[in-house]
Amino acid sequence: MDAFLAEVELRALRMTEFATRNRDDALDIVQDAMFALVRRYANKSAESWRPLFYRILQNGIRDWHRRKTLRNTYQQWFGSKEQEREAVEAVADAPSSDPFNQLDLSDAGKRLVEALQKLPLRQQQVFMLRAWEGLDVRVTARAMGCSAGSVKTHYYRASRKLQAQLEDYWP
Repeated sequence: MDAFLAEVELRALRMTEFATRNRDDALDIVQDAMFALVRRYANKSAESWRPLFYRILQNGIRDWHRRKTLRNTYQQWFGSKEQEREAVEAVADAPSSDPFNQLDLSDAGKRLVEALQKLPLRQQQVFMLRAWEGLDVRVTARAMGCSAGSVKTHYYRASRKLQAQLEDYWP
């Protein structure tokens, strides 16, 4: 189990960072997913861990988005001192020591990251699982809790949107 978690940790964190655009929240989500996998499924076979882990991770990402939407709605209705505090913290944290944020991406890399972040969440998740993790359609469907046809549709649409967004960059 330790070897499996070490293997998927960095990619899961990057995938979750794309989805949340917040490293701290991404770390929390990945950590919660790892704890849940160990707590509930350590006795399962090693080949079932990958789809189970990504299913738990995707559920965590969806829950985070739901909570964020609810929080934003509440703040629009009632206003919040927390918004002011978050703005101050964002400025204070600007010169980040996070290697991922300091990574000097080429222009192409920056464009790709921006294009990935513009994808709808389900398309982003399917694309990351298929293209980045190399999971096949069946395992991706199991991890996402949807049909293989849905995975194919989301992957196709994500690929086309990425191609359209980046076609002016590459000949």
